[in-house]
Amino acid sequence: MNENLPELRDIHLPEGVSVWPPAYGWWVILGGALCFVLIIALVQLLRKKSKKLYALHLLKNIYCNNSLRSVVEMSALLRRICVFKYKEAMTLYGEDWLNFLNSHSSKKLEGESAQLLLDAPYMKNLPQDFKSGNVVRLRLFCQNWIGENL
Repeated sequence: MNENLPELRDIHLPEGVSVWPPAYGWWVILGGALCFVLIIALVQLLRKKSKKLYALHLLKNIYCNNSLRSVVEMSALLRRICVFKYKEAMTLYGEDWLNFLNSHSSKKLEGESAQLLLDAPYMKNLPQDFKSGNVVRLRLFCQNWIGENL
């Protein structure tokens, strides 16, 4: 029996399992998580864009026929956006309302167009000295303001 002892060797344990490269299942889970994050980001981007597009669509449907109704509808549209996005602006009126709109826009609304925006919801008819360019300037201001704030 002593003759067999030189042929015996110590027991060697196998090397540990490597962490890298991960198994295919982990790659699938990682790919699924990445797709999930990208889908969520895309949905949020589309929701934000759709609000802006919807507001611009509403503005486009307000006929600029130099009537008091079109000015009142533009004012109401700006109010609706502020109710959605800026809660503090819900109670503003007059010069405070105009200052709020101008502070959130790169282009300022001034002069007769600004006065028309402030006074139109309370008028029965447009004044006789009304200029049609004021409604056009107000529409451009609304379009710019929606583009910057939604």
